[in-house]
Parts: sequence; C-alpha cells; structure tokens
Amino acid sequence: MLHAIVAMATFLILGLGGASAHAQAWQPPTDEERCPSRWGADDERGAANLMQPEVVLRAARLIQAGEVIEMGYPLFSGMPSYGNRIYYPQIKRTRWPAGSNMRGSNEEIVTTELGQIGTQIDGFGHQSIGNSHYNCFQMDEIATGAGFSRLGIENAGGLFTRGLLLDVAALRGVEMLTAGYEITVQDLQDTLERQDLTFETGDAVIINTGFWKLWEVDNERYYRSQPGLGVEAAEWLAAQDPMIVGSDSCCIEVNPNPEPNLSSPVHQILLVEHGIYMIESLKIDELIDRNIHEFAFIVQPLKLRGGTGSAVAPIAVR
Repeated sequence: MLHAIVAMATFLILGLGGASAHAQAWQPPTDEERCPSRWGADDERGAANLMQPEVVLRAARLIQAGEVIEMGYPLFSGMPSYGNRIYYPQIKRTRWPAGSNMRGSNEEIVTTELGQIGTQIDGFGHQSIGNSHYNCFQMDEIATGAGFSRLGIENAGGLFTRGLLLDVAALRGVEMLTAGYEITVQDLQDTLERQDLTFETGDAVIINTGFWKLWEVDNERYYRSQPGLGVEAAEWLAAQDPMIVGSDSCCIEVNPNPEPNLSSPVHQILLVEHGIYMIESLKIDELIDRNIHEFAFIVQPLKLRGGTGSAVAPIAVR
C-alpha cells in the first residue's frame, strides 16, 4: 500500500513538473511550421479575412436597441502611456484671410507614436519572431524609414463583427484581478459557461481584468504589471478562430510572464503566428456596469500606410 502511495505521489509530482516544464519550455514556431498562412503566402490581412458577409450579418442581428457604446479613451497630453511612448499636441493658428466675417481657424500639430498610444490596435508589423513577422515577411526586407512596405495597418480595413466580453474578474469574484494573475484556459471556459456564451468564427473576444479602474487613477500601477492571458490560454483562444482579442489592460497578456525568460509571448502567438489583431486599453466600464456581454463590435484603424498599429475608438452597438 505504501509503495502504491509513493508511486502515485511520484507520478503526480512528475506529471505536474512535466506540465510546468512544458509551459516554461514554450518556444515560438519556426517559419516552416507556421508559413505560409492559411490565406496564402502573400496575405497581409490575417484574421481580417474572417470578416465574410455571414460574420457581418451575424453581428448586425445583435443590434436591437440602436444603442452605441464608446470603447475608446480620448487622446490627450499626459494620458497613461507605456514606457517612453509620447503624445504632444500643439494648437496651430492658421493664417487664412479672415474676410469681412472675421473667420478664425485653428489646427493642431501632434508629435506622437500614433500606432501605439491610447486605445490601440496592434498590427502585424508590431511584433516579430526574430527577423520574421506574420506570414514570414522578413523585417530586414519590409522595414523602411517611411514605415513597413508590407503588413501595414492600412491592410486591416474596417472590422465589423460580433463582440464578446468575458468577465474573468467576475468569475474570480473580484472587481480587479491581481497584477501578474495568469488567465488560464479553464478561466476562459468557465467564464463562457457562466455567461452562457459560445465562440463563433471571427469573434472579437474582449477580456475584463478590472484594470480599467486604474486608468487615469493610478497610471503607474496600470503599467507596472498586469493580469492577462498565459501562453496556454492564448494558444487555446487562437484555436477558436477569433478575428480580434482585446482587453481593458495595456498588454492583454500576463506581464511579466511567469517564465522569466519569456518576453511577451502572447503577442507572438496572436499577431505573428496566427495573424489575430490585438486591441489594448479598451474602455469597457459601461459594458461592465450594464452587464452587457454580447454586441456588434466595430473598429476602423487609421489608414497609416506601413504603420505597426493605430490608435482607435471602437464602438459596441446593440
């Protein structure tokens, strides 16, 4: 009996250790393993190709009340921003003839990283695996001083699909997940069950961590360390065929990663391996307050030719 108990304990320890080692041993796929993309060797749109008429019509059928809910934060000087990203607006008074009607005119000059500021969508030039981007476009071949010659965010186009808000914080019984909390596959599955939802091809999957409560309240804490998707959850989510994955946090993935040698691997899984767009720092307070979990989701990235991403102002319509 004792031998059996010892054997079982050894099995469990080895099994758990093996699972941990598997998670920690994650390596990005090789170019040969992930390319060409499912949409062909020249594709630059990735999961935006999932926006077929049936996907758009499915989302449109969710519009019943005619309500529009904004999901983007305003851009302004001093807003929360990651690292050394910048946003400096200046008002420029134009010098057009005033005419007898004394017309005045103003414009603005903005010095900024317009692709990676505020509520933002990450495109495929934003992240790579070594020298290799989505669909194995090579950085040293497509990166120019004026932007990327391939994979620019202008290729995404306007995106209209079904939005699902997964309230993982509520699942865990808290208003805000703790910094560094790794969202698991089980968390996602349990949240879907709790909210009586199922995934469909081309969805925009948005995760509530509760970190939206820190926006403009404690910006330093908002960017210091975040709860978010772990590697296994990201791989499982990518297998569900979403068009977009978003969150109220700045990074969508757990940051820093529990494995200290990994640097933002979920960005590589979603953007580089699968061509799935990421939208960070979504404003979801109204959706949470009103317990809205399903809606038509619309986002239009700026046509920044060769851009790595775009500041956006998405909307939920229901």
